[in-house]
Amino acid sequence: MSEANPLWGAPRIHGEILKLGIQISQASVAKYMVRHPKPPSQTWRTFLTNHVTQLVSVDFFTVHTISFEVLFVFVVLAHDRRRIIHFKVTAHPTAAWTAQQMLEALPFDTAPRYLLRDRDGIYGLEFQRQVELIGITEVHSAPRSPLQRAYVERVIGSIRRECLDHVIVFDEEGLRRALRSYFKYYHRSRPHLSRDKDSPDPRPVQPIGDVIAIPEVGGLHHRYNRLAA
Repeated sequence: MSEANPLWGAPRIHGEILKLGIQISQASVAKYMVRHPKPPSQTWRTFLTNHVTQLVSVDFFTVHTISFEVLFVFVVLAHDRRRIIHFKVTAHPTAAWTAQQMLEALPFDTAPRYLLRDRDGIYGLEFQRQVELIGITEVHSAPRSPLQRAYVERVIGSIRRECLDHVIVFDEEGLRRALRSYFKYYHRSRPHLSRDKDSPDPRPVQPIGDVIAIPEVGGLHHRYNRLAA
C-alpha cells in the first residue's frame, strides 16, 4: 500500500488498513512503511532557468575619473537575451534616484515578474514602493553571495575588461559616451556563449563573400561582415 501510494503518510495508510478490518497501531504502520526519498527543493540555478524570461537583475558598479571622482553606474539586465535594457550614471545616487530609474527602465506594460538584486541600502523604501507599484516581485540574493547574481556580475566584469579598463574617463558625459558605444557593440555584434554564440540582437549567418572588419568601441573591438558577391 505504501509503495503504490507514495504520497500517503502513515495516518492515511493506517486508516485504510483499519477499513480492511486489520487491527494495527499507527506507530507500527509508520515504522514499517516504505520510505520514499523526498525531492530536493528547487535550486537557485533552477529558479533562474525556470524564470529566465520573467527576470531582470539590477546592480551598481563604480568608475573612477582621471580626477579621482567616483561615479556610480546603475544597470538593468534582462536575463532572457542578456540585454542591458537601461543604464544611468551619477555621482550621487539616492534611493529616490534609483526608484526613478526603475520607472524609466520598466514601464508598466513591459514589467517582468521578478527583480533580482542584492541587499544594498541604496534600495530603500522609495525603491521598494516603486517596484511594488509597477507590479514586480523582488528576489534578494543572500548576503555576500555574488554568484546568486551571476548574470549581472558577469556583465559588469565584461564591461570593465572589454571597455573601461582601456579608456580614461574624464567626467560623467565621457563615461556615458563610452558605455553607449560599448553597449551598441554588446547588443548588436558581441557573440555570447550563453546565447549559442549569438548576440543579444540575433545576427544572421551571412552568405559567401569577402570579409571586412568594422571597428567598434573606438577600435577596441570589431564586427566582421561579408561583402555581397
